[in-house]
Amino acid sequence: MASSNQKSYIYIGMGGETAPGRPVDTGLYRLGAHGEAWELLSSGLPEAPAIRALTIHPSQPNIIFAGTQKGPYRSDDHGDHWEKVNVPDRGQPVWSFLFHPHDPDVIYAGYENCEIYRSIDGGARWERLPVSVRFPDISTSPGANPVKRVLMIAASESSPNLLYGAVEVGGIIRSEDGGETWENLSHGQYVNDDTVDMHGVLASRWRPGITFSIGRAGMFRSDDDGDHWGHVPLEPLNAKGQIYCRDIREVPGNPRKIWVTAGADFQSDTGVLLFSRDGGDSWDRVEMGHKPSNTMFKLAFDERCPDLMSCATNGGEVFSSSDAGESWLAHPPLPEGRLIYSLARA
Repeated sequence: MASSNQKSYIYIGMGGETAPGRPVDTGLYRLGAHGEAWELLSSGLPEAPAIRALTIHPSQPNIIFAGTQKGPYRSDDHGDHWEKVNVPDRGQPVWSFLFHPHDPDVIYAGYENCEIYRSIDGGARWERLPVSVRFPDISTSPGANPVKRVLMIAASESSPNLLYGAVEVGGIIRSEDGGETWENLSHGQYVNDDTVDMHGVLASRWRPGITFSIGRAGMFRSDDDGDHWGHVPLEPLNAKGQIYCRDIREVPGNPRKIWVTAGADFQSDTGVLLFSRDGGDSWDRVEMGHKPSNTMFKLAFDERCPDLMSCATNGGEVFSSSDAGESWLAHPPLPEGRLIYSLARA
């Protein structure tokens, strides 16, 4: 449990799609543990920052990384001030971060267009990893974004060199040598852009070898580190008989418990949370006591006190629980914008 004299915040990043003509909201906001209004954070950030990724150091909650449309930024004081991280990335948008579970000095950042950078010294120096995989030929729906973005990176706790990336309109990629080489895990499941539109990947800490991936077509599970996948039956929410899944997280310190954010589609009037208490063998829809009116997009835990958790829709709604998801509080609306693309708390 976090002590009463420790600072505690919820961080919200506004963003949007990067395809031409798509709406984009901007800004990074913070809400204190007992705050009643959102605070705009801007000192040192680029003008009108689109924040599509947020991560907090697992043992130093004052250190935060934010992924913007011009690369990553870092704060060492809970977001009061920011500075550009020196990554040789040509200023591309950042969509994901990962602190390696074995060593928090090893940090990964996922980019457009399917690029991953790594630091082994806490973020001082970075190198681009050779992500040069071939993606299977698929049929893409009219108007779909052809850019391949690394929306989530995952690492195995039992096999430190085993890494995964969830690529939007690309599928799941895997490295078995710490990121030096990568492969695409296709296995014949690619029929159209639904089944390759992957949003998240999770390597189970409770049962090594089991991996989950989520995306537009719902959830897939592998029992052999990603060599083979099977579709996980979940309650369908749209006419295709699917459920749109966006974020997946294990509860810190209790990897038997897994949460997933979902909805009927990318934009919908239905937002739901899914919860598994048995490592992903069974899933239940959570009764929040609220009816989110947009697709549930993001989820975050306080690493120091995992009973404290928050979730957010891509329509600007933010909810928090202080009792591990048993009950939920709706936060006040954000001052501007609705497109929440990143969420963190510590």
